[in-house]
Amino acid sequence: MNQFLHNLFSDRRRTAFLRVSAVLILFVSAFFIGHLTAQVKEQIRPSSVPCSAEGDWGLSFQGEGQPPVANATMEELKQFDAYYAEDTEDKVIYLTFDAGFENGNTPAILDTLKKHNVKATFFVVGTYIESNPDLIKRMTAEGHTVGNHTYHHPDMSRIASKVSFEKELTDVETAYQKVTGQEMTRFYRPPQGKYNETNLQMAKELGYKTFFWSLAYVDWYENDQPTKEEAFEKLLGRIHPGAIVLLHSTSKTNAEILDELLTKWKALGYHFGELSQLAE
Repeated sequence: MNQFLHNLFSDRRRTAFLRVSAVLILFVSAFFIGHLTAQVKEQIRPSSVPCSAEGDWGLSFQGEGQPPVANATMEELKQFDAYYAEDTEDKVIYLTFDAGFENGNTPAILDTLKKHNVKATFFVVGTYIESNPDLIKRMTAEGHTVGNHTYHHPDMSRIASKVSFEKELTDVETAYQKVTGQEMTRFYRPPQGKYNETNLQMAKELGYKTFFWSLAYVDWYENDQPTKEEAFEKLLGRIHPGAIVLLHSTSKTNAEILDELLTKWKALGYHFGELSQLAE
């Protein structure tokens, strides 16, 4: 009897052990199969997504001195009069600044640009024009282009109505003309890089050329500015022929390093063009 009970409990333990082992094997197998599938998907994922994809403008950097892979190719964007870089071996840089508000750094940036005889494009929102008319006048007088960054800086990809889309742009045009007495150059940069194919088509129908970027870095947090070393690591390491560079004029770091940055870019053999030349 004792031997019978011993064998019975041994069989039950053995069965329980086998069941637990089977579950563990299935779990581990599922994990590795899932991991392998994810790796395969990553390897076959296309380097760019259709231009019609909605969301944020995105870049994937391939190597030093090489243009990044973007959400859309240059060819896909061109049908909408849109650009993110120039396909060229010429070491040309197109320098742009986004200006949502003023915190005292733009005068120093303008001083440095004047010193180096570099012309930039400032993409400004409507309230910036109204709050800083003297800076807008100075940008224009010194040969820079003032572009359209919308009036309220909304997520334009969520605006389906062409009337509403147009108003975000034309209100900026009106403010600019009131301050300068001139027609605004129809260059447009989507706030936060949020876009879709419909937006790009709307901008084109309004006579605008849309400009994304091929080089930027995290410089927009006013109270968490990058160090000089962090800035140079990105702005020197990722520069490439035909780059459209996006900087924020609110950045204290940008104001402090711009003189040295332009000098270093020139030492690397780069020169500066204007977006009007790229969009000819």
